[in-house]
Amino acid sequence: MDASDGPGGEALVDPAVVSAAHTALAESGEEDALPPLDPAEMRRYARHLVLPEVGEEGQRRLKAARVLLVGAGGLGSPAALYLAAAGVGRLGIVDHDAVDLTNLQRQILHGTSDVGRSKLDSAVDRLREVNPHVVVDPHPTRLTSADALDVLAPYDVVLDGSDNFPTRYLVNDACVILGKPNVYGSIHRFDGQVSLFGAPDGPCYRCLFREPPPPGLVPSCAEAGVLGVLPGIIGSLQAMEAIKWILGVGEPLVGRLVIFDALDMTWREVRVARNPECPVCAENPTQTGLIDYEIFCGVAPEQDGDAVGLVGARELASRLASDDPPLVLDVREPWEWAVGSLEGQGALHVPLAELETRLGEVPRDRDVVVVCRAGGRSARAALTLREAGLARVANLRGGLVAWAAEVDPTLPVA
Repeated sequence: MDASDGPGGEALVDPAVVSAAHTALAESGEEDALPPLDPAEMRRYARHLVLPEVGEEGQRRLKAARVLLVGAGGLGSPAALYLAAAGVGRLGIVDHDAVDLTNLQRQILHGTSDVGRSKLDSAVDRLREVNPHVVVDPHPTRLTSADALDVLAPYDVVLDGSDNFPTRYLVNDACVILGKPNVYGSIHRFDGQVSLFGAPDGPCYRCLFREPPPPGLVPSCAEAGVLGVLPGIIGSLQAMEAIKWILGVGEPLVGRLVIFDALDMTWREVRVARNPECPVCAENPTQTGLIDYEIFCGVAPEQDGDAVGLVGARELASRLASDDPPLVLDVREPWEWAVGSLEGQGALHVPLAELETRLGEVPRDRDVVVVCRAGGRSARAALTLREAGLARVANLRGGLVAWAAEVDPTLPVA
């Protein structure tokens, strides 16, 4: 098989087409229309200006560029820092979360004094310190099908630092619809991936992963763990790809998926062909708008009280103190249980991966409240119990994080 062929012999992206496309993007405006650099910026970016591939014109292109980061977490942190330091003129950041102590092992945009603060507020302050010439647009929202197109539309490049499949598919589809390059990154334990999707004639994320994996098959970072330095490596590569695309230099990772193994310190490259039958980027796509990605990915929305039943932390505390307390079923990993649990409240520990084989340990004649760290795994576990015929099941809203915040602040939650 020729190096220009993909799996099954499909024609892969012509590098010349990609190079011409992203060079044309970089040259789409007249040089005179690019914003000028003031003396302080000329001094700040001196090491860029001496690079023939960047120079003053390239730096002005960076200043004119608008990049949206989806997520200010593990991947978004290094990407935001390097894009700001490089002089990208406008950075948009989408994030609705608050800084948690467990974030600090890898999310270097935030510090100890930021714990409890909005990640956006923390990010704006840090990036302003890194480079006051950069404008930061905070988007304090959970990106959804209702607002994604409006949020992404003003930006030239989108950098996906999300940590869940619904958002990842949403970002991909929105980028395809809007014609935006999507700089993709993902991390898991000691492994990372990087690519650039949505380029002219290039594949999109759906060409590689047409459908998401079954719910619960791929554990989250909270469940499986992640080496703290890994998102720094992958997020930095995402920033590099975004900068290369803006400048129109080098060969972008279009039609190429880079896979990094930190334990073996190896890099592999997988060629990715554009799928002529892709539902979103094919010549005649079967999906031309955004869909409900929670349903598409088989994820039960946290607010779906009718599906699994929700119990607040204070309500659970009251019921545990009653004459007929429910059983607390903790489905976290063993190491999380060891850090802190409700064992003193009579909790039963059955990790989610073992639940189907240990259903007999869960009583059918007693109310059961399922808990995990934040409510996601416990929602899946509650649905599993319901499907197994256990009717008296509920999920702790917000998980043990909510319990620690509302009931017992001394409970350590990993």
